Amino acid sequence: MKTPIAVTIAGSDSGGGAGIQADLKTFSALGVYGASVITALTAQNTLGVSGIHDVPPDFVAAQIDAVFSDLDVDAVKIGMLSRPEVIETVALGLDRHRLTTVVLDPVMVAASGDRLLVPEAVESLRRLLLPRALLITPNLPEAAALLDAAPATSVTEARAQAERLLAYGPKAVLVKGGHGEGPESVDVLLDAEGFVELRAPRVATRNTHGTGCTLSSAIAAGLAKGLALRDAVEAAKQYLTRAIGRADDLSIGRGHGPVHHFHAIWD
Repeated sequence: MKTPIAVTIAGSDSGGGAGIQADLKTFSALGVYGASVITALTAQNTLGVSGIHDVPPDFVAAQIDAVFSDLDVDAVKIGMLSRPEVIETVALGLDRHRLTTVVLDPVMVAASGDRLLVPEAVESLRRLLLPRALLITPNLPEAAALLDAAPATSVTEARAQAERLLAYGPKAVLVKGGHGEGPESVDVLLDAEGFVELRAPRVATRNTHGTGCTLSSAIAAGLAKGLALRDAVEAAKQYLTRAIGRADDLSIGRGHGPVHHFHAIWD
């Protein structure tokens, strides 16, 4: 029986709560073999980001070719790509290896508020990667930044922004509502069949570092295991909700701690 394999193309979080580290933890927790292409190194902890070291584009390409020439990859998650030249390298790599099951999380700002993407890279994301994605997973501020608009303040506005983002070429859009208000976190999924709203109770915790990375990698894990897109999104939402709900079981750092990726295993 084939082992499901997912690859994360993203930045490293030295604190272990987000980025490559969160992606690989999520893959493992959900029964998927994880491999990685590191696009940037961050000096980071639960309090913030103190430095970013970009990986040269040619070495990003070398990692892509090494991984995809050997592993039979079922799904790809793309996270932090801080510069236009790295975005172009990744886009060319997707084409070179004919990768289409791609979940793109347009990471722009860390939970601490630190910017992870240079402003000139936003247009490269729109032009080169959105059309190559099966699904993009922006949160409310990221969706707004991609559209040069104000963040949505209602589900109706989030649906409208999802429609505008779909016009850039991805097959589906998931606008995440974690930054919204109210007792529920409402994510809006738009695909070829129309809209779906995914609701979950909002959890009162400050330990939400890596939520976006975790959700997108959980979706990629579901796709790698053969789930249909909507099923993969719904399963990932449930996994993340439980991981946030158990985040306070951990005592990690003095700032925004991580979600509990292994909540179902460490018991």
